[in-house]
Amino acid sequence: MTDQLLTLEFDGGSRGNPGPAGVGVVVRAADNTPILTLGRFIGTATNNVAEYRALITAMAEAHKLGATRVQIRGDSELIIKQMRGEYRVKHPDLRPLYEEAQALFRRFAAAKIDHNLRHKNELADKLANLAMDRRRDVTEAGEESPLDAPAPEAPKAGDRLNCPRCGCSIELLTASRLRPHQLRPFVCGCGAKMS
Repeated sequence: MTDQLLTLEFDGGSRGNPGPAGVGVVVRAADNTPILTLGRFIGTATNNVAEYRALITAMAEAHKLGATRVQIRGDSELIIKQMRGEYRVKHPDLRPLYEEAQALFRRFAAAKIDHNLRHKNELADKLANLAMDRRRDVTEAGEESPLDAPAPEAPKAGDRLNCPRCGCSIELLTASRLRPHQLRPFVCGCGAKMS
């Protein structure tokens, strides 16, 4: 696997900034197949610290796999631009993380780091959120959201949802502001998922 170009996707988040934080990492083979997925709860941290921890975790895991060539993608513009030298690292909490990330980055024979659009970073985001929810490491996105499943479509105002068990229905008056992959299914009073 050492000559294969691996794609590393990373995401970090915090609920409260600072607050309970987690990281999500996906390592993909050249054919885009996920070969490693990891969500890790990291305790209390800011969003930016979590993003750096996610990047460091992704590169450390790739090194463990023997990777020499990597393409790294994350949706944090700040972290990407700091890693490229386009932004200075001003915050003292980020400086040691930046230096650790740079040291890991330089160990690859060939490495490139790019900004990834948020909707293309969904699996890493799911893993980070699941780690925060469970407050422990996770290695898959869960039974309800299998790896690389297409992103769910957010219900829109006017959609009607029906209960398969009792037959009741509801009409959605206002669409949620949550991102689609963060939404949970509607559950009827009888306990069945509505569709």
